[in-house]
Amino acid sequence: MKLKKTLKYLLLLILLGSLGFLYSFSNVRNGEKIVRKIEVKFQSEENNFLTHAMVNKLLIQNNEAVENQAKSVIDLYRLEKEVLKNPYIEKASLFITIDGVLNSLIKQRKPVARVITSSKTYYLDSQGVEVPLSENYSARVPLITGVKKDEDLGEVNRLLEKIIRDDFLKKEIIGIHFDNSNECLLTVRSGNYKVELGELTELDQKFRKLKAFYNKTFLDSTIHKYKTINIKYHNQVVGVK
Repeated sequence: MKLKKTLKYLLLLILLGSLGFLYSFSNVRNGEKIVRKIEVKFQSEENNFLTHAMVNKLLIQNNEAVENQAKSVIDLYRLEKEVLKNPYIEKASLFITIDGVLNSLIKQRKPVARVITSSKTYYLDSQGVEVPLSENYSARVPLITGVKKDEDLGEVNRLLEKIIRDDFLKKEIIGIHFDNSNECLLTVRSGNYKVELGELTELDQKFRKLKAFYNKTFLDSTIHKYKTINIKYHNQVVGVK
């Protein structure tokens, strides 16, 4: 009885040992395989700022391209960190398939506005991150001028979030300017008039007033008679012809 029990445990140990050996052997063989090619995919197929070739150039390890290197020596974590240093990349996911293909899934930053200051010009993305201009792509986004300090961009981002979430405002507003009093003036697509937004407070109420004014003046075709539309005062819209 004891002999059968001993044999049973012995067979189990042999089986486990064999499985461990095969697993280790498989890992070693897999690690020795060569990275034979790189495939770059852009999330949502939006590769506005970057090309496939530009991403390929970012995939460098020890000053060498990762192609033709053994899978076991590729440090995917470090490669991802290097790729994410590119200012146009928001997210990056790298993995190597069994057949030796290094897949790179890239999400580019999406610009929501272009900021012009006295010292520099750049894009802001949907997360409020500064993105440099690109020779490959010029985004059609609202132009922001008059921002005095970088600290003011927090309030600007709040305004941009309101605009981006609203399909009408997203199409209508093409420029945002801050005057010396730090009040906001909007340039719109539908005409040569300006919209005086004032301080960045009560934005929901102000935009509701603007839409109500638009509904009336577009309906009777009087909108183009106005030079400015002032929505900064409480419960009223002041149109200057």
